[in-house]
Amino acid sequence: MPVPRASVFAVQVAAALLVAACAGHPAGAPEAGPVLSPAAVAGQLLAADRAFAAASERTDVATGLAAMLATDVVMPVPGGFAAGRDSVLGAIRANPANTGARLGWTPVRVGVSADGRQGFTLGYATLRGADGSSTPAKYLTYWVKGPDGWRAAVYRRGRASGSAPAPVSPAEPALPATAVAPSDDSAAIARYRQSLDTAERAFSRDAQVIGLQAAFARYGSADAMNMGGASRAAFVVGADSIGSVVAEGEPATGSSVSWAPDHGVIVASSGDLGVTIGTIVTNEPDSTGARQSFPFFTVWRRPSPDQPWRYVAE
Repeated sequence: MPVPRASVFAVQVAAALLVAACAGHPAGAPEAGPVLSPAAVAGQLLAADRAFAAASERTDVATGLAAMLATDVVMPVPGGFAAGRDSVLGAIRANPANTGARLGWTPVRVGVSADGRQGFTLGYATLRGADGSSTPAKYLTYWVKGPDGWRAAVYRRGRASGSAPAPVSPAEPALPATAVAPSDDSAAIARYRQSLDTAERAFSRDAQVIGLQAAFARYGSADAMNMGGASRAAFVVGADSIGSVVAEGEPATGSSVSWAPDHGVIVASSGDLGVTIGTIVTNEPDSTGARQSFPFFTVWRRPSPDQPWRYVAE
């Protein structure tokens, strides 16, 4: 019998608090003992995300986000990417909407790799302006766990429609069936990275033939979640639904855009979770003769390294 989503989510939070209390160090710091279960790791990551959110609400946006960013963090910005903590914080400070504002957020889904060293969270945020305004948003973060605990390797926040955040409804976590010990096998990690790079490129290639809707349905998992753009209050759930949304205005076959992970791929040593970072480009030039481009990143997972990749969050 399937476990109710809210109950599963509560188990993750409880696991995080237990691990943090027993370990005597902040949630997210590497453990010296046995390999933790995926549920316990997911609980740690949720607890870390919630703690960063609580701290962020007490200060300005850039300062609030700075604590959770990895030194080599990447964030999509208009026209490309901000790469590195200083560049990301510079882009955040340069956005007038963030001036004098405070940012808080609530995760509604978590996923982790089998090696317990990578994961993602997504959820809803609220930007509270100095003038008392409240702007709803959605976010997606890809995390890597290092000596200092969980830090954001890739981060994205976007507007949501409406005047208030979407209702928080926890989604079932994306957990591997079993945990494995982290590995430093660089050759294996390189193979996993290449396989994910290949999957993303195949996704774009197939879209040119069968269309965006069919391609998004084919390459996504049944529980995939898409931010859905500023015109939507909530995430779009399910590969079929995502395909319908992204294909609005598209031809039945073929695609108006193509893409590739030209900015990089991050993958777990267990080969079951990763993120592609790249650029979407329009296939036809606009009236000025230029082709428009847009940054993207997509989180992928699979049951094991011998199974096909499927996107799970974007």
